[in-house]
Amino acid sequence: MTLRVLLVDDHEVVRLGLKTLLEDIPWIEVVAEAGDAPGALTAVAQHQPDAVVMDIRLPGESGIEACAAITRQWPQTKVVMLTSHGDDELLFRAIQAGASGYVLKQVGNEALIHALDAVRQGEALLDPVMTQRVLTYVRTHEREREAAAFKELSQREIEVLALVAEGKSNAEIAAALYLSEKTARNHVSTILAKLGFTNRIEAATYAVRHHIDQHLHHD
Repeated sequence: MTLRVLLVDDHEVVRLGLKTLLEDIPWIEVVAEAGDAPGALTAVAQHQPDAVVMDIRLPGESGIEACAAITRQWPQTKVVMLTSHGDDELLFRAIQAGASGYVLKQVGNEALIHALDAVRQGEALLDPVMTQRVLTYVRTHEREREAAAFKELSQREIEVLALVAEGKSNAEIAAALYLSEKTARNHVSTILAKLGFTNRIEAATYAVRHHIDQHLHHD
């Protein structure tokens, strides 16, 4: 089965190199080229290629936005991203946008042919090194988001919010933390104001979603 490929890169010399490489492969046919995202979408609409090899960084609209548009409108067309070291955030966004695979420019020709062969076989290609980097990136940013979730709150307010998340009333919170009910009520009001919520349900949902139990300082 011949794999019909569209090449997208804003550097003509890169496209020429890719075309020369791929045209040597008997089962690959380069059907079109484009230098930017709008050109890529036009070419996909016109040629309906099996695969698009696209630089993750394009002028104007990025390769990621183009990838999202292609996978949405032409789901049968698979997108393989060309990426440089240090593009972890872009790469993560490309995977979210539906890229089937990605190849490090530094790794070279064999990796790209392997990626296209995987597309031809209907497999998703995930470079193990880059996959690890993406996962590390996601986890790190997840932790940063989690840490920021309660940064406006004092440790006492976090304790109160954790009890709100358990569905406790002001009286029950007061008893659990050895506070007066008025103080507990004041804490809840302050928490709602700081987090920008109007009621306890919203605050409780937010607390659970951001794993408030991990923010409690246990003695």
